[in-house]
Amino acid sequence: MTFGDQGTPYDPWAAERERIRRARRARAAAGAAVGVVLVGAAGAGMVLYSGDGGDQGAAAKTSGSPRAAAPDVRVSASLSSDAPSSLPSLLARPVIRPEQAFPSKSVRLKDGSRYERVDLATTTECARGMSQELAAIVQQGKGCLRLTAALFTDADRRSQITVTVVSFRRAEDSGMVFGMASMDPVTYQVVSLDPPPQAGLPTVPPGSAGVFRRLATVRSVVFANGQWGDGSESGEAALTQETEGLLKLVNDTVVAYEEGKGGNL
Repeated sequence: MTFGDQGTPYDPWAAERERIRRARRARAAAGAAVGVVLVGAAGAGMVLYSGDGGDQGAAAKTSGSPRAAAPDVRVSASLSSDAPSSLPSLLARPVIRPEQAFPSKSVRLKDGSRYERVDLATTTECARGMSQELAAIVQQGKGCLRLTAALFTDADRRSQITVTVVSFRRAEDSGMVFGMASMDPVTYQVVSLDPPPQAGLPTVPPGSAGVFRRLATVRSVVFANGQWGDGSESGEAALTQETEGLLKLVNDTVVAYEEGKGGNL
């Protein structure tokens, strides 16, 4: 069951998932005619800003880059020999709950910037909030326990940044998902939330530019997808700063919880 801020069952990721599917069907149809499949990011013609966490390189345009159709990917992961001895006790803790990961509707970062949380959604059916490819990778492990996403906007109500916490039964599954998403953030992505009507924000146009970032904790992967609400492709540095700032804030909260130290936004 999926619940949002209003406490009623619904699927807040449905519209964006359908846009992704439509874009892929369109690309597949075009590819059948010319012998290639053109891969965008979360929508046809999207510009993907540098996707690796912490990478400050130039924007990478994915629109029009030919790729072969994605094969059936099989991956495996195991814990390294230097895994902390406290890992069993850390994994014994329940996964972080929505109100613990996102306790406040208004947050302030260390740089003084302020953000409003305009939506919050959570589900134990994690595939609802993921691309089909990422869900397939998750299914190869022992499973996702909870996916919680929050949509933030800045003080000017220009940005729309979805921060998503995906928690797993096993630490190695968290590492596997983080690795695949880092390798190809276009394919292995979580789905951004659309603003609810009461937020008074526009829906980001399909194919708009975006920043994709992620960090890993012991048993979770925290994703952040940032876009300008009007779909603008300018202001990359500012959007990256906002996206990475919210990602770090939420990631620190999840780390503190998993280590038994609490943590608040």
